[in-house]
Amino acid sequence: MKSFNFNLVSHNLCPYVQRSIILLDEKNISHVRTDINLANKPPWFSQISPMGKVPVLLVDDKKALFESNVICEYLDESTPGSLHPKDHLEKAFHRSWIEFGSNILAKIANLYNAKNKSHFYRINSEIHDCFKMIEKQLSGTGFFSGEKFHLIDAVYGPIFRYFEVFDTFIKLDTFAGLSRCQHWRSTLMQRKSVQNAVVKEYPTLLQAHLINRKSYMSSLI
Repeated sequence: MKSFNFNLVSHNLCPYVQRSIILLDEKNISHVRTDINLANKPPWFSQISPMGKVPVLLVDDKKALFESNVICEYLDESTPGSLHPKDHLEKAFHRSWIEFGSNILAKIANLYNAKNKSHFYRINSEIHDCFKMIEKQLSGTGFFSGEKFHLIDAVYGPIFRYFEVFDTFIKLDTFAGLSRCQHWRSTLMQRKSVQNAVVKEYPTLLQAHLINRKSYMSSLI
């Protein structure tokens, strides 16, 4: 099997970058990580990222892959082993809930950008309802579908990480009454690959980012 040189172009707060980093770590894939400032993008970035977003995976400095789902699927398929279930139906089921995770990330962005209290708590209620749906799908025994870590777990680790920071300055009760979600969250936050997907300064950097939003959440920090 041919080996490639991988360079993941990233940003230190991006949850989509984190899922890629977690996969690279879980599969022990050698790689280089290049962080950029999205507020001041280097000139070369527009040449490799048509959508202007991270992550971007440079393969042998020849081809650039963009969009995290594409990157994760490529890395999973092109390296030994797989973080997807072997069963085709179960694999498709996981992919469905991976998409649902991206939907939750969009709601989280709406949450920390909400300008007033009523809008803020309405979105938080929507996020809680999303996790109520997830609660019914969980095995309750470690990860999403049992004791084995899958790609879907790499997707939800960065989602739960937001609430690790939110919990330091506001009580949202997003997971109230959702014991399986709480157990999954705790299990993922203890996983080394999930912990190592961000720099140690992540909580401080995220809080600074939230303050700059000048939103309702900003006023709570």
